Amino acid sequence: MEAGWRPAPGAYRAPRGLPRVEPGRVVGLGASCDLQGAYPEDASTRSFLVSEFAILEDGRRVLLHAERGFSVTARSTGVPGGVVPLVETRESITQQVLSAVLPNDEECAMEQEHDWSWLAELARARGLDVTEDDLRGLPYEVVFADRMTRWLSPT
Repeated sequence: MEAGWRPAPGAYRAPRGLPRVEPGRVVGLGASCDLQGAYPEDASTRSFLVSEFAILEDGRRVLLHAERGFSVTARSTGVPGGVVPLVETRESITQQVLSAVLPNDEECAMEQEHDWSWLAELARARGLDVTEDDLRGLPYEVVFADRMTRWLSPT
């Protein structure tokens, strides 16, 4: 078996052959997080979709990939049924998002750094002129879809 990250069976896959975009200067990178599917009845488990994008100087966000994700579950042996409501914060989910986009193979995991060459290859496939060195020093942000923001800040 080959080492490295692979999506779980049935995980959301990025569309193949994403179209090229109008060129622009890449000024940042980011990850976006959204809830996967409808809210399940089990309030102790949630699944999330994670995508990464390049931010261009003119404000456009260009999707690079969207096949990652994660789930979180709260369980307790001291509660009848072992189920407790899931309580997450922006900070805890941000850490989960960053863990989802970092490489999982042993060699890269020691450095805890993005696979800059892979991200640059994805950006070039979309029509952006960047190298891994260009991407390495850019600011990185984690953003949440509106549904995520509402879920994290219940009224």
